[in-house]
Amino acid sequence: MADNTIVYNHDGLELPVSDWMHDSHSFLELTHVIQSTHDAAQTCAIKAINRMQTMRNWLIGYYIVEFEQHGKDRAEYGDHLLKRLVEKVNRKGLNVTLFQNSRNFYLYYPQMMENLWVRKSSDQIMPFASIYPTLSDKSMFGSFVEKSPTVSDKFRTSGRLLISRLSFSHIVEIMTQSDPFARYFYEQECIKCTWSVRELRRQISTNLYVRAGISTNPEKLMSLPTMKGHDSNALQIREPFTFEFLGLKAQEVVTEHDIEEALISHLQEFLLELGKGFCFESRQKRIVIDDEYYYPDLVFYNRVLHCSVIIELKDEEFSHENLGQLNAYVSYYKENEMQPGDNPPIGILLCTRKGKKMVEYALAGMDNQLFVSTYMLQLPDKKTLEDFLMKQLQEQENKGIK
Repeated sequence: MADNTIVYNHDGLELPVSDWMHDSHSFLELTHVIQSTHDAAQTCAIKAINRMQTMRNWLIGYYIVEFEQHGKDRAEYGDHLLKRLVEKVNRKGLNVTLFQNSRNFYLYYPQMMENLWVRKSSDQIMPFASIYPTLSDKSMFGSFVEKSPTVSDKFRTSGRLLISRLSFSHIVEIMTQSDPFARYFYEQECIKCTWSVRELRRQISTNLYVRAGISTNPEKLMSLPTMKGHDSNALQIREPFTFEFLGLKAQEVVTEHDIEEALISHLQEFLLELGKGFCFESRQKRIVIDDEYYYPDLVFYNRVLHCSVIIELKDEEFSHENLGQLNAYVSYYKENEMQPGDNPPIGILLCTRKGKKMVEYALAGMDNQLFVSTYMLQLPDKKTLEDFLMKQLQEQENKGIK
């Protein structure tokens, strides 16, 4: 008999069902299956509530905006509209902040109409967007779309994906970004990396969008891995990495050991900074080469790339000696630690500064996958980062690198 999976499906929420009609089961199995069914149903219920609240908030924004644009007494209420609403509606949880966020939600995300349907008859329903296609023209996104007609198609997360993968709390954080490119970037990264609201907030506060180079090179958005490309075998190395969460000050005298200790103490934040798929394996793992002991600083395994990642941390600027040391560690792992099904290991050298030409010459001719990046203990302001990235982009253009 084929082992078919049975599920109860409701609006994309699935409740697994075990086949108990053909075999006998123990009492312990009965308790376990009831527990798992209850837990799965509870998870689905929470997701369903979150989706309903998200859609409720978008509709609240819809009603408020349409009232403001078409209501005869708009001038009478003016800035006091939301406060008057709170008093008159008188429902727990509905406050001025929620109304403000709901209004922005409607204006920024017209694609949420994809989740609306119109019942034409008892047996016929049609997508709302097919009947009212001009609704999206009223959005704040509209002025941006006029400048760049491709934005609506290529850089807009679908309403169905938004409501199924992001909570309204995520959306509120993303709406702090006035740049539509930035919002799209954080939507996609949040969905792919399954960030919590706290993790999303940190990535926004540390200007990940700027550090990724998207703000100075919007075309780079096209090269971002999509949901279908989650298993991409390309490792995204940030430049620079920022370790502001360590609480160390750049002007203080800190050693490699201090930074390493702090990174391990803040492992969750460090993993988030590295990117998706990283799992911590060891620190200062002892390896033996020619009867001598050596200790790679940090070793991770990337479950997306299926390979070990060795990180060497230096409290000095780049040197070819440090790269040679990392290359030796990567070669050792390739020969002695790779398991069946693994891809060749990757090495990342983190230093305080690097010279482009020296890195280029040092990497020339090496067979192993090695990357060199810098790190900062404190995040500079956005303008400094943008200037840094613009300079890098200009250097690439001068060399004819696309």
